Amino acid sequence: MPNPAPSTQQLLECVRQATEELKARDVVEIDVIGKSSVTDFMVIASGTSSRHVKSIADEVVKFAKNLGIMPLGVEGEREAEWVLVDLGDVLVHVMLPRVREFYALERLWTVGDQPPSLLDEGDEEDDYAAR
Repeated sequence: MPNPAPSTQQLLECVRQATEELKARDVVEIDVIGKSSVTDFMVIASGTSSRHVKSIADEVVKFAKNLGIMPLGVEGEREAEWVLVDLGDVLVHVMLPRVREFYALERLWTVGDQPPSLLDEGDEEDDYAAR
């Protein structure tokens, strides 16, 4: 009987270990459940050079395979400025800092994550009345 598929938390731990092993910088995990139809979590990390970016992505693939997961895809390895490793429930983006800053995925995927109580209710009513 085949082993059960690893849980999303096991996948995240696998990615944490792989990125830590190769000293990825500024590793961020973003919960996109309910925001994305293709994945549950995104992990974004930076490498110091194209070679470092590729090495980090390769390490993620190696750790995933050791867990029994074959990545669904790996994109961007040739240029290695931004490498995407698709592990299904977890997408891993490894980027050069300038590329990461330009695309600002953290900002894109966390818009609206602030609790609604931080909105000034009077402003919201004014905005609605102005429509």
